[in-house]
Amino acid sequence: MDAATSSSAEAVATAPEASPAERIPAVKAEGVSKSFRLPLDQPSTFKQRVLHPRQSRAATRLDALVDVSFEVKAGEFFGIIGRNGSGKSTMLKILAGIYEADSGTVAVGGPVSPFIELGVGFNPELTARDNVVVNAALLGMPRAEALARFDEIIRFAELERFVDLKLKNYSSGMQVRLGFAAAIQADADVYIVDEVLAVGDARFQEKCFDTFRRFKREGQTVIYVTHDLGTVERFCDRAVLLEGGRVADAGDPRDVIRTYRQHDLELAQRRHSAQEQTSTRWGDGSAEIVDAWFEDAGGRRQEALAQGEQVTFCASIRFKDSMEQPVFGVIVRNEERQHVFVTNTMFDGVQTGIYAAGDEAVYRVSFALEMAHGHYTASPAVAYEDSQRFADWREDFAGLSVSAARYSGGIVDLPHRTDVSR
Repeated sequence: MDAATSSSAEAVATAPEASPAERIPAVKAEGVSKSFRLPLDQPSTFKQRVLHPRQSRAATRLDALVDVSFEVKAGEFFGIIGRNGSGKSTMLKILAGIYEADSGTVAVGGPVSPFIELGVGFNPELTARDNVVVNAALLGMPRAEALARFDEIIRFAELERFVDLKLKNYSSGMQVRLGFAAAIQADADVYIVDEVLAVGDARFQEKCFDTFRRFKREGQTVIYVTHDLGTVERFCDRAVLLEGGRVADAGDPRDVIRTYRQHDLELAQRRHSAQEQTSTRWGDGSAEIVDAWFEDAGGRRQEALAQGEQVTFCASIRFKDSMEQPVFGVIVRNEERQHVFVTNTMFDGVQTGIYAAGDEAVYRVSFALEMAHGHYTASPAVAYEDSQRFADWREDFAGLSVSAARYSGGIVDLPHRTDVSR
């Protein structure tokens, strides 16, 4: 080999691997739109159809996707995020060839292994072995190869004891484990995964994470849809945010997640403003919670604060009847209606005093804002001294959005220190 050839070979051997952004597209969607016709009143009997032949024609149109465009590079781990109904699953079904787009084009550069819906392609009357063979055929895998890989599929799914059991007797978790194990065994150029981690215990989820890590090491192309923003930030090279069937943002996962969370906060604030007009309340009316709000450390009313800041919840109370040692309290809930913080003056050992009709009081609770990123509501209450009867309770009467630097997936983000030693 001459010097020039040797130099050329060495250059090729040491050339750095192309980054995902530099690789050719494995998937390309351009201007994809898809709509569905939703009948307003579908006849359910033959008699209704005969007597009202035009009834089933009344329908409304749902635009699931509107002019959606993006590219997924070969070897890229690509995330698609968005709220329920944003068009994520419809987009995946178009990529998998299950739906056909009304307009626009989709190009997929090779075989696809989709894992989109629990049980799709499975027959509940067949055993795990037979279902693996049928599912493999749908993915383009020969029967002999499917049978050769069967033991590995069953081992990964942890279903060795249930091989001869019909799928109709499987739990949802067992079915999703079998489906995921079969899908990842296919020799595909593009793997499509939709919310696989929503079902299954923590140990199986960690096995899925191990598979994702292997895919990244091997340079596999993966399109991943999930509500778990933490895994998107953890695994994805890029991401796209769908809102109302349209692309709202695309690019670096952290930037896209930031946009998603910001839009979520704005939506939650709008919902809370509407709820304030019809806040549920109960009690005998001996006292009235006139107003409730959150204040920052400077005493200014706030509807949004950064995580870690000092905050004070305040409630203004007016007494219509005399009361002795009333109990003031508050419940702070997150968007999932979980009780994040509950306290009252009885818990805290505070004597509230004696009030005559017409008196007023302000109840304040100060704390560090260690809640996770999201929107929170406060439900203040005034109870009698025995804490069994309520004078006034106002559900979700005040709201506060908490902005955090990262998404942790927890209910609270407690201040902490981490050490690693060996």
